[in-house]
Amino acid sequence: MTRLQSLRRTALATVLSGMLGFGGSAAADVYTELPSLNLDLAQELAMATVQSCRDDGHQVSAVVVDRSGNDRVVMRDDRAAPQTISIAGDKARASVMSGLDSGDFVANREDIRDEMNNVDGILMLDGAILIEAAGRMLGAVGVSGAPGGDLDRACAEEGMEAIREELDFAM
Repeated sequence: MTRLQSLRRTALATVLSGMLGFGGSAAADVYTELPSLNLDLAQELAMATVQSCRDDGHQVSAVVVDRSGNDRVVMRDDRAAPQTISIAGDKARASVMSGLDSGDFVANREDIRDEMNNVDGILMLDGAILIEAAGRMLGAVGVSGAPGGDLDRACAEEGMEAIREELDFAM
């Protein structure tokens, strides 16, 4: 039997087993559905976060990332420094990587701070919180630009409060 004939038989067997229902549960074992924050709610979170800092007199950037650390929304207030965008995003990615708010990550793992701050896309500074609903992490929001990470975090927390009801209802 030639290699081509062998490939044809394997392909035919695969197609037939799928059509007849054999091995149908294999797909269920391979794929998982993960909840994610939709774009509208991510934008609402970013705007509420920036507005919270604005109300306190701070010009900041807010970056909302998904559970994989990919940017969903990037928002920089009118007079926030351009560098605040990357800082906010790196704080948010540190949160999703660690599964902790960035301030807790810093407090719990001060021993690896220097090494982690040399990892591209990760910054161990206070100012990012996880986005969670129904016990599942959806991503994080990071903030930069207020005079201190504790103030950045406070804005993120107020932003989360603005969407909390909608987030809980959706899950």
